[in-house]
Amino acid sequence: MAATEATSLRRGLALLLAIEAEEAVGVQPPGVTRLSTLIGSDKSQVSRSLKILAEHGLVDRDPATLGYRLGWRLLAMAGRSSRANLLAAAEPLLKWLVRETGERAHLSVLRGVEVLTVLSEGSEHAVQATGWIGRSVPLHSTSAGRALLFDHTCAEIEQLLAEVASNGGTTRAPRNARQLYERVKATRALGFALVDEEFEAGLVAVAAPVRDFGGRIVAALNVSAPKFRFAQRLPRAGKQVKAAAAELSAALGWEPRSMLVR
Repeated sequence: MAATEATSLRRGLALLLAIEAEEAVGVQPPGVTRLSTLIGSDKSQVSRSLKILAEHGLVDRDPATLGYRLGWRLLAMAGRSSRANLLAAAEPLLKWLVRETGERAHLSVLRGVEVLTVLSEGSEHAVQATGWIGRSVPLHSTSAGRALLFDHTCAEIEQLLAEVASNGGTTRAPRNARQLYERVKATRALGFALVDEEFEAGLVAVAAPVRDFGGRIVAALNVSAPKFRFAQRLPRAGKQVKAAAAELSAALGWEPRSMLVR
């Protein structure tokens, strides 16, 4: 690579890192002058580099302020990478949860108003919760669904689930969006959601949210089992699932790693 090309590449990378740093502290999108100061480069060179980055969708220019943000293509690339990292990092944590709890563990994501299980690790018990990989279950009556809604406001839940009474679950499940919100709010302080025979009679479960590098909830880890065997261990299992979810979130770039509960 020629020296001029290497210099241009370094300038482009420096600009992306500078824009990311400015976005992280929530200031106004930086313009050419600010970016020139941040990376210590001539304004005309910075302007040319930004034009090339914008042509490739790596930065976007705000039409009102003329400042620059990270572009759609860069965010899309990060999203695809996060999904791959999510699956790879989740597998050993699911195995850990199975070893610690003795019960089946799942990784689930939100799909519309349903929860889709994308990974599942079984236990050695003959009687255990079904794996459900590739299948969807109701959002309102499951622990994973509740964990996926941790950051939702009441209005957002009402918009998402105007009425959930006909979506399945037992008589213990919330009958409308307001009831669902109250149960979500009650579990936030714990950091994990607990569901007792709401999805299916005789089944209990705990779940905790998984966050990506930007702090958004992208998945949930949960452990489910027959109530006769697991009810007394739910509080400790909730802490273990919460710790595993924190580990997985850290692997995606969110917060320092937490110690697993031993």
